Order: sequence, then C-alpha cells, then structure tokens
Amino acid sequence: MPKDPFFRPDPFDRPSSPRPGPQPLIAFLALSLALPLLQGCAAALIGAGVGAAVGATVMVRDRRGQDAVIDDKEIEFKSRDWPGAQTRCQVAVNSYNRLVLLTGQCKDEAAATAYAERVSKVPKVRRVVDEITIGPLASMNRQSEDTLITSRAKLSLVNVDIKGFDPTRVTVITESGIVYLMGMVTNEEAEAAVEQIRYVPGVVKVVKVFEITNPSSAADAKATAAPSTPANPGLPEETGGSLAEAP
Repeated sequence: MPKDPFFRPDPFDRPSSPRPGPQPLIAFLALSLALPLLQGCAAALIGAGVGAAVGATVMVRDRRGQDAVIDDKEIEFKSRDWPGAQTRCQVAVNSYNRLVLLTGQCKDEAAATAYAERVSKVPKVRRVVDEITIGPLASMNRQSEDTLITSRAKLSLVNVDIKGFDPTRVTVITESGIVYLMGMVTNEEAEAAVEQIRYVPGVVKVVKVFEITNPSSAADAKATAAPSTPANPGLPEETGGSLAEAP
C-alpha cells in the first residue's frame, strides 16, 4: 500500500511496551506478597512512636507521676468482675493515685459489701470510696444517658478560667445522673470544676472525690460535698459521698 505523502509521524508517539516476561512477573508477585508484611512492620513502628509520644504528653500533664499511673491501671484491671458477679452487680472501678471509686449497682447488700471488700484487698489500693447502690442494675438507656452527661461535663471543663488549669487532670464518672470528679487539683480548681459541671443538662448532683494538692493537704485523699444550696433556684443540688477506708 503506498504511503500517504501528507503523513507525518507524531513526535510523541511511542511504541507499545513489550509484554512482561517471566522474570518481571515473578518479581512483581514477590513484591506483592512482601508488601503487607512491610506495611505491618511500618504500622507497628509508627503506632509505637505515636503511642510513646501520646504517653509522654499525658505524663507531662498528669500530676500523679508515672508509677501511680501504672498502679492505677493495674488496680482497675485486677478489680474487674470475678466469675458470677455479673448477675448480682454492675460496678465500675476507677482508680486515681491509688484512691478507688466504686460506682454502679448490686442487687443486695451482701454482694455490694463483698465487692468493696474484694477491691480493698487489691495490692496498692490506699482507700475505697464505696458509692455502690442497692437495687436493679442500670438499663442500657440509663447508661447511654450517663455517657452523654460525662461527655458534656468534660467539655464544660474547657471553660474553667484558671491559669494553668488542665481539664485532662479531672476524671469524670457519671452514674444515674450523679457526677463524680477525681483528680489531683487545688481547692480553686476543684470549686471551679464543680461550678461548670453543675449546670450541665442531666446532672443530678456533683460529688468531689478529689485529692487536694495544696501544701497543707497534698497527701490527703478527700471525698467532700459541694455546697448543698445551688447558686440559682432549680439547679441540681450537689452533695458528697461516703468514704470507706480500705481494711
């Protein structure tokens, strides 16, 4: 067939690549198999680095110290429900600077007493604040409402206007609308935190289980009442909880 006299080759036209032979195909398959393993190693390394960075940040902000933070995690782990207790009790265990708060419900007094005694014998527990109530276990709906109240309460702490105050130093636990506050704070910080949280929708009352860091009482763990008379009529009343010494 005669060539077109007006035909000009496209300078950007390139011949198609040849089909890969056996060796490139084998190399591609090997790389495909190895890639997930490499990604797993990289993820582990990245995760470890991020975890270490976050942990370091938390430790800088936390007033407890590294040993106390580790002890609190161990206390909470060892205080989990023992076999058979789930049918009689629904208890949350929160430890802060080795001061343990028990919240939730048990169906009878004997079960509640046994639970508190068991937790008090966990190594390194200094004190137990026993706020277990006797009666039916909380429903899923009630637990969801408490979770929402806790989230709102934590968010309200951002509004505390005290120089150097860090909201992450306050642990918030909600049970049946009652908000318990734990942490190592000054008297001023404690009162300011209560003042913010008492206005959160759904809060029935606020119980302070703080450890006050003032020089005169730095080593004392306290569970005290906020003022029993609300600032404005119709606001939730704030009362304190019982403090049970560990045997």
